[in-house]
Amino acid sequence: MAAPWGQIQRLMEVRVEVARQREMKWIDMFCHWDKWVKHRFQKVKLRCRKGIPSSLRARAWQLLSNSEELLRDNPGKFEELEREQGEAKWLDIIEKDLHRQFPFHEMFAARGGHGQQDLYRILKAYTIYRPDEGYCQAQAPVAAVLLMHMPAEQAFWCLVQICEKYLPGYYSAGLEAIQLDGEIFFSVLRRTCPMAYRHLKKFKIDPILYMTEWFMCIFSRTLPWSSVLRVWDMFFCEGVKIVFRVGLVLLKQMLGSVDKLRELQGMYETMERLRNISPDTIREDILVQEVSAYGGRVHKTCFCFYSETRVISHFILSWLILLSSLPLSVSTLSDVLLSRSSLSQ
Repeated sequence: MAAPWGQIQRLMEVRVEVARQREMKWIDMFCHWDKWVKHRFQKVKLRCRKGIPSSLRARAWQLLSNSEELLRDNPGKFEELEREQGEAKWLDIIEKDLHRQFPFHEMFAARGGHGQQDLYRILKAYTIYRPDEGYCQAQAPVAAVLLMHMPAEQAFWCLVQICEKYLPGYYSAGLEAIQLDGEIFFSVLRRTCPMAYRHLKKFKIDPILYMTEWFMCIFSRTLPWSSVLRVWDMFFCEGVKIVFRVGLVLLKQMLGSVDKLRELQGMYETMERLRNISPDTIREDILVQEVSAYGGRVHKTCFCFYSETRVISHFILSWLILLSSLPLSVSTLSDVLLSRSSLSQ
């Protein structure tokens, strides 16, 4: 029997009021951001895990990533980059990729529309800003998600932070960073979900075959949209460990029981499952709950290290993953070893 209209109306009013109160809490945090981050970061993290209000998501992402500060410290830089010609080989690839980014979204549906133009501006600017890296196709969906929430200049600096602070080395030629993180991810999977690990090992399914799109696109082309936004809220707050945890949760959901593995009798069936994740695989609230709970299940602090000149041996890395208790603040971009965010903090 359907609920009376009055009851539905009251429920809607309660939801609106709850949403309004959440927005007010975030606005208060914005007004005293430095104090919140310094003294009450655990509360900030908790609120990010609950989901940032959609009306305030753009500002929150910029504050969490420090891209707002980067924009403030570089006035006119984006316009300066736009005026430069750029390298033809990158511009041609970018041009071909524009129509592939969220083609059913109103911002990007029209060829040559405002969304595609802004996406081109951002990606071109990045190739000039970091000519040593140029352009990687996985940057396009990431930049597109940012553009759905903020103007082009703000989205550009947010992209810079993702590429340099959150996922350094992911978009460089050779993909050494993502390959190394794949090995680390597989080592953690062995401890957290042995059944999934054994299945992938049995069919010789290397992590790079399925996690490249997951990690490099920050699940923007993998999960239902509401889940993508929740993952990004946590990612901007907590760093790359969220990407690791989401990957672990997904593998556990898809490959973590005998019943689920009965349908996957070979490499082909398994890869199809991993590359085309059903929207019904895991509910948004359960995903967030599982990701949040992973901190207590992954042994101590898990770091992803790499050298600026050479990859450290996987044996040493595995030992560091399982035993290190170094604090998150230890890493700087100038260090010989670049530490990733903890997977378990």
